[in-house]
Amino acid sequence: MRPMITLALCMLTLGCQERTPPASDAPLPPGSDYEGPAFEFEEILPGIYHARGTGNLAVGSHGAVIVNDDDVLLVDSHISPAAATAILEEIEALTDKPVRYVVNTHFHFDHAHGNQIYPSDVHVIGHEFTREALEGGASLGRSYDIYVGSLPRQIEQIEAALAETTTEAERTELANRLAYLRNYHAGQDVLEPTGPNTTLSERMTLFRGDREIQILFFGRGHTGGDVVVYLPEERVVATGDLLTGGIPFMGDGYLTEWAETLEHLKALEIDWILPGHGNAYRETERIGWLQDYLRDLQAQAEGLHAQGLSAAEAADRIDMTSHGDRFGITEVGVPEITVLRIFELLDGAGDN
Repeated sequence: MRPMITLALCMLTLGCQERTPPASDAPLPPGSDYEGPAFEFEEILPGIYHARGTGNLAVGSHGAVIVNDDDVLLVDSHISPAAATAILEEIEALTDKPVRYVVNTHFHFDHAHGNQIYPSDVHVIGHEFTREALEGGASLGRSYDIYVGSLPRQIEQIEAALAETTTEAERTELANRLAYLRNYHAGQDVLEPTGPNTTLSERMTLFRGDREIQILFFGRGHTGGDVVVYLPEERVVATGDLLTGGIPFMGDGYLTEWAETLEHLKALEIDWILPGHGNAYRETERIGWLQDYLRDLQAQAEGLHAQGLSAAEAADRIDMTSHGDRFGITEVGVPEITVLRIFELLDGAGDN
């Protein structure tokens, strides 16, 4: 079994909640009021870790830590300055080497809203589209509104429930949830979406000591600028949300192109997939599973669009239960935002 490093074990003598500011003596960013480790690190191969949130802090996405001979490369900067700061602190339990590279797999807020904490001597790398999207405010668009815009309402609802509950167990659960959401919301207070300072159009290769790191753009998919981070010698790929552990968010996707883009991923020699959501896995057949899902969904949506249905009506009718064994689907229907995106592209809108 591969070792799982949680900072609760690695840092017992320091006290997990006694976090200190970064070496610059700058104060911890808003949203840093939490206890315990923010991340757990699963060592896939020596020096290669899948970084996953523990639930103590809102970090948004999973990422990767690649420890090279003299430096560290991180995959994704997570959901806020607080989350980005947390991973920098916690990887000190893994290595004392400096972080010199950060790769944004795409522009979405949960993967790239920690960029602003990095000084200019750190290469934050992403596709040209990703830089344009972040600098132009796209990361504050509808996916942000769906997941972050609802926070004030969620906080109000839990506050009301907490005022009414009469059981101690429920009170404790609600209080913990409320503290988490308030901290999550506070983490957005100093947010300044910041694009990569180093970009690529198709591919970039880094040679760090004996390690080759390829950053590859295969085409549009989950967004217009998804890149994967591929280690050809180790046969490990970090995929962001181009390929996750389940069904990715599709509200900014290009479904017909996405299925074709995944063909290029199939061409890589892969032993391990480190997704932006979900656990690391070895079953490369999951690439084909997602392709089948995308093509079926697109075909059904196109048929309902041709009948003149609204996105909401079509979303209720689309039946993906034939993919149930692969993705745990038991009911008819898909998210309305997914169909809205498909309809936008069919109508010639949103193609950017």
